Order: sequence, then C-alpha cells, then structure tokens
Amino acid sequence: MPDLLLELRSEEIPARMQRKAAGDLRKLLTDGLVEAGLTYEAAREYWTPRRLALDIRGLTARSKDISEEIKGPSTKAPEQAVQGFLRKAGLASIAEAHVHSDPKKGDFYVAHISRPGRSAEQIIAELVPGIIRNFPWPKSMRWGPASAKPGSLRWVRPLQSILCTFGPETEEPVVVDFEIDGIRSGNVTYGHRFHAPGAITVRRFDDYVAKLEAAKVVLDADRRKEIILADARNLAFASGLDLVEDEGLLEEVSGLVEWPVVLMGEFEQDFLAIPAEVIRLTIRANQKCFVTRPHGAGEELSNRFILTANVEAKDGGKEIAHGNGKVVRARLSDALYFWKTDQGDLPDLDQLQASAEKFGLDLNKPLDQRMARLDHLNVTFHAKLGTQGERVERIARLAEELAPIVVRAISPLEGEMAGRPEGVASREAPASSVHKRESRQDAPIPSVAFGDISPSRGEITALARRAAVLAKADLTTEVVGEFPELQGAMGRKYALLQREHPSVAAAIEEHYKPQGPSDRVPTDPVSIAVALADKLDTLVGFWAIDEKPTGSKDPYALRRAALGVTRILIENGIRLSLKSVANIASEDIAGHIRDPKLDRQFEIAAELEQQLGGDSLTDLVIERDSAISNNTFERSGERQQREINNLLSFFHDRLKVYLRDQGARHDLIDAVLAAGSRPISPLVGEMSAQPTEGGAVPPASRREAPPSALPGISPTRGEIGQNDDLLQIVRRVEALGSFLDTEDGKNLLAGTKRAANIVAAEEKKATAIASSVEPALFREDAEKALFAAVNQAERQAGEAIQNEEFSAAMLALSVLREPVDSFFEKVLVNDDDQAVRANRLALLARIRAATDRVADFSKIAG
Repeated sequence: MPDLLLELRSEEIPARMQRKAAGDLRKLLTDGLVEAGLTYEAAREYWTPRRLALDIRGLTARSKDISEEIKGPSTKAPEQAVQGFLRKAGLASIAEAHVHSDPKKGDFYVAHISRPGRSAEQIIAELVPGIIRNFPWPKSMRWGPASAKPGSLRWVRPLQSILCTFGPETEEPVVVDFEIDGIRSGNVTYGHRFHAPGAITVRRFDDYVAKLEAAKVVLDADRRKEIILADARNLAFASGLDLVEDEGLLEEVSGLVEWPVVLMGEFEQDFLAIPAEVIRLTIRANQKCFVTRPHGAGEELSNRFILTANVEAKDGGKEIAHGNGKVVRARLSDALYFWKTDQGDLPDLDQLQASAEKFGLDLNKPLDQRMARLDHLNVTFHAKLGTQGERVERIARLAEELAPIVVRAISPLEGEMAGRPEGVASREAPASSVHKRESRQDAPIPSVAFGDISPSRGEITALARRAAVLAKADLTTEVVGEFPELQGAMGRKYALLQREHPSVAAAIEEHYKPQGPSDRVPTDPVSIAVALADKLDTLVGFWAIDEKPTGSKDPYALRRAALGVTRILIENGIRLSLKSVANIASEDIAGHIRDPKLDRQFEIAAELEQQLGGDSLTDLVIERDSAISNNTFERSGERQQREINNLLSFFHDRLKVYLRDQGARHDLIDAVLAAGSRPISPLVGEMSAQPTEGGAVPPASRREAPPSALPGISPTRGEIGQNDDLLQIVRRVEALGSFLDTEDGKNLLAGTKRAANIVAAEEKKATAIASSVEPALFREDAEKALFAAVNQAERQAGEAIQNEEFSAAMLALSVLREPVDSFFEKVLVNDDDQAVRANRLALLARIRAATDRVADFSKIAG
C-alpha cells in the first residue's frame, strides 16, 4: 500500500514547541484522512529545529464510493421544512428527491446520495493547506511582502519549503501538488544549514532519512538525545568526571541542534565557592550546558561543563568551547556578586526596626534583615489577602498550633500512640493495602535534621515559629531574584550560614514540598508543621475570597497545595482535624481580607482632602465605604462554615485522586466518605446501641467523650462526622477493602444492600416503618436471632470505631452475615399484619444503620 511523506521546513522552531507541534501535525492530518474515508496502518512524527516531518505507512490509495439515503419531511410539510431538507442533502430542488410511502406516516421525501470515492492525492492536496493555515502554534508570525495582506499565512517562523510525496514502495512516488501563499509542494528538501545547504531530491521516507543523515541532519529527536547523552558521558569520564544529567535540559538541547557535537568547556576554580545549585542554574539557563562533578563526589561540582554545538568545527571546537567559557565566566561573576551581597548588611537597616520587633528578628543576621525588608516594603501577596508580611504572621501562628500535633504523631512520648489523638489506645495496627510503609516499631523516627539533638516539644514549637518567620525571607535576596526556582533552597543555605538550627534551615526549603506527585514529602516535624501551615493558609485564604479552581484553570496551584497536605498527613501518619485547623486559619485571615477598589477610594478621598482642606469629605467617604466594606466582606459564622465545608469537599476530591493512584477502589472511597456524614461515636449521655436483652450499655459516667485531634478543642456531634481526618479515612478504606475480600464480607455486602434496597423502596412509597424495633412483635426465630446479632454488632462496632480499630469494626459486622441470610430465607418482610411489617422494616433499617457507621454499603459495587 502507498506511503505518505510530508515535511514542513522553516527557520528554527523554538525547542519547547517542537515535540507538541509534531504531534499536532500527526493528529490533524491522520484525523482528516480518516474523516475523508481513508485508512492507514501506522504514522510517526519527527522533528528537528528546522523541520516537522510525518511518515504515514499503508495509506489507502482511494476512498470508498458512498451511497446513502437521507430521510426528509412529509410531502405535506411546510416549505420551510422542505428547504431545510434540501440544504442538508445538498439538492438543488425537490425534484431531485424521491418519494417513499409509509403505511402509518404517509408519503415523505428521501434523498438518494451517491458520492464517488476520491484519490488520496486529491484528499491530501485539499487537506494539508488548511492544516498549515490553521496550525495551533502558541505564537506565530507573518513575514515578507505578503504579510501586509489580510489573511496572509502565519507560521511559528518563516515557512520555506514543503515536501510531499505519495506512492507504494514498488513504484515511483508522485508529488502531491498544492500551493499555499506562493510555496508549492515538491520532492526537494535541504540539509544542514552550514555543512550541506544544497537541495536534496527525495522519493520516500527511507530515502529521505538516509540523504538527510548524509547531509548532517539527524531526523529522530530521540536519537539526537542518545547521541548527546552518550558523548557527554564519555567526554566527562575521559576527564575523570561524572556528568550531572538533566532530562529537561537534554530535551531542550536536542531541539537546538540537527547535528550534535559534544564539547567541553571550563571556568575558573574560584567560582566553585558559589553554591552548586546556583552554578548549575546559571550555566543551564544562560548557555544550555551540562555541569560535571568529580568522579564519585556528592554535590560538589567541577569547573568543567559540557556544551553541544551544531557544527563540526575545523579546530575540533576549541573556539566554540572558549567562547562559551567566556560567557559562562561573565554569568558566574554576576552570580558570585549576588551570593556575596546576600550575606552582607542591607543599606536601610535603620528603617527595618519596627518590622524586626514585630517578628522578633535579629538585625545582625542577614536573613533576618531580608525578612524585615519583606515586611517593611509591604510586598503584596494577593490584592485581597494582604501582604507577604501579614501572611508570614499567619503562617507562624498556625505553625505554632500544628507543631505539637505533628510531633505527637511522629515521635510520641512513652504511653502515646503515633498517628493517633492523645489518650486513645489501640489494640491493633491494620496493615495498609493502600499505602505501604514500614511499621513504626521498626522504622527510625523521621527526624532528619535533629541529629544527636532531641528538642523538647516546647522547643519544637519555637523552632516551627522561627522557621515560619524566615520561610519567605529569601524572596528578597539577589540570587532568588535572578533565579526564582531557587526559593527555599537559598533560604536554607543562608540560614545555615547564620547558624540557625538545622531543623529551621531544613524547613525553610522543605515547606514548599511536595511540589508534585513524584516529589518527596517533608519528614522533619518542624518542616511538616511549616509546610502544612503554609499550604493551609493558602487554601483557606483563597477559599475566603472565592478564588477556587475552576475546570482546568488553577492559577494559584490550589490542587497541588491540597494534594500536598493530603500526602504529608498520610505518608507521615499524622492525625489532624482539618475543620478545626481551617477554623483557626479562617479566623486569623478574616482581618486581612481587602477590597482593592475600596482602598483606591480611600486614597482618592485623602487626595481630595489635601487639595480642598477640611475633613468632612473624608468622613463622608469613609463612612460610606465602611458600610460597603462591611456589607461585602463581613464573613458571618455561617458563611465561614460553608467555605470550610466546601474546602473539606475539595480535600476529599484530592484524597480520591491520591488513593486511586495508590490502587484503592473508587467505590470504597465513596462509601467511606458517604458514611462520614453520620455520627460514628456516641457523646456523653448517648447510647451506642438500643438496650438489648442481656446486653447492657455502660452508664455515661464510665464513658469519655472522644478526644479531638487538636488539644483544647472538643468536637461537636457535627464535627465528629465530617470526615475531616484524612488518615482515618485511609485506614477505614483499607479495612473495608480487606473485609470485602473475604467470603463473609461479600455475603454481608449482598445481604446489606438487599435490606437497604427494601427499606429505601418502602420509604419512597411512604410505607409505615416503626421508629424502633419491638421484640414482642417477633414471630420467627430468625427475627430474634437477627435482632440479637444487630445489637451485638452495633455495640462492638461502635466501640471499635471509637477506639479507631477499623478492622475490628469490620469483624464485628461480619456476625451479621449468617443471621441476615437466614432472615431473608425464612421471614416474609411484607406481612399482612401492618405492625409486624413495620417492625420488620425497622429491623432492616437497623442493619443499614449498623453498617453505615463504617461505610455506605449502597455505594459499593457488587
């Protein structure tokens, strides 16, 4: 079958656009061919800096003839309907239509359409110009004299030639002839700009690739990457060095050259005093070069770098390497200046005293000076959420609240349980089927920064505040101003230089983590507290001003922040009431919400007062604007709770994404979350189950209210059932999944769903259901057995859930399996006696209520 070769050659295409552009070309052309009635066996795209190429194999030579009937309106239809039918069918007049009869509908029009097939060359010639003219470049340009005319061709860079051949391997391929803005397709391309600029005539793809290779053009981008990487490794090894590999840079460099030639340059040893990250970024960003390190070294770099040229120079590349070295030296000189400047005193220290007192900063320390300047300059975080200084205050306060909770979870004192609210004992630790991790007894306490130091809880709280105060200080440093991607990393280095506690320095860098699904989460308690505070302040703040993600738009990376919180809590085994923390953050942020329009009105009022004199105008404006401000931004408790509940739902969505990526079943997640809207543990004075024959409920005086994840906060009934503890949700999903894998679990699921369906159907019909089960109305032994089993399951499952032993709760529910099966086999629910029927329905409702304390079984498939 024939093959199609298409090449679009232009001036150099930006490297970042090449891969996607080639993929777009393949999709647009293959979709168009299929829509036109052609089929193909395979298609692959290629690209270099100066060309996009497409190889389509096994393309049919001609589309099939098409015969179809288009049914039209009745012959008695109004003229408007008839005209619409003619337009749809492409008929000139109704005389070209046929009349068909139907015994029921009568006579109606039918258009018999016959479309002869077309040759592939004709289809391609019509399709390609339209693709070129409407190609989805992120940015495009016009050029030459034709650019002055409306509708002239636009391309990413000036388009120079089009190669398009079509034909089978056994015959001479033909040129598919078409023209666009004076550029006519042909069978000619051109090789390397310097080594082989002459015209090359090609026939088909294999011929095309071979001749380009001979003309110093490697067509396959992946092969160019392999050449660059292999040569760079070999060149570094020959000098006793290791290449510092960079996949992103390799992808970019392969898009800058058609004939890669790898060379080595060098710079002075003195520049190695600059942090390795700064050297690497300087050389990468400005010269697109790889750095090297001594063989076997850790983070230490060498003074040699690897560059990729696009030509084979006569001198072996010496001048190219020398020229790149000169530019690298100049850039590193700037970086060295930034590095040294950041370690010196600021010139405006006398103006920073107020900010230093506010945050408890030491102006003898460079990083403290930068934090004071950040606050003094009133750098805006968001127009409606105040300044960076105000945000740092909020993060510091929230980090102080979170630090004790985090340290209890990660490094509990004797008698406490890791990952549990203080004072709640557990007789089991169910193995995780969703997130595998080592047992806490076997794994070392994750305190990466403490070393031999063992801070007390009070010290950790102080360290968390200190880290939060300095977390954003490096934003005003010269290095971060030049390389924003180094924020956090530079803060850590500057913190260590001024002898901050290692945990504080680590937290300054790690509070931004995780920055993606593959990034690691912080494990040091101080880092965790600051990272959670930073992300939760961001989320609560943007929810307060109604700047939530919509569809694919998430300009403030709020999904990433929520997923980061989720991963930090789960992977570190931290119990946290998100609603309680969100309430604290929300109260803190309320005083910082602003309206830029009102701020501007205040400015105008002040200007008018200065020009006109007096204060009556100002008072009038301020009085009016205060009313507007209060009406717009006063956040009532009800509104605040709506925002927090909405944010909690957002966390649930991120948790679903996380758990599904870990292999959890989506229906189990939904079932557990749905059960969270119901109370799961009794409060003082309440009964965990109805009194049973022979089963007494302990008096209220012997039971304690369930502890909160936040010290000093006692949750209400509504808060307990809000599913705001993500780690608890994960453990419930794990326990539910393990239970449903057993035979008892599968059978109980079937019986429970049957009971729930019967009750739901009767509820829809408004059938009377007793408010409680009355044992005196039992007529069958199966009823009595089921009632006793439900009471036992409710009591035992309730106790297990209160102790957060979810596997034990599932085991308690498993006793229902046999009584439920026996009940449905021996008992007729819809008894003729209305009281008996209502009592039996109430018993089925008790089954649903018992299982709903663990999960909503109606949402589980199977």
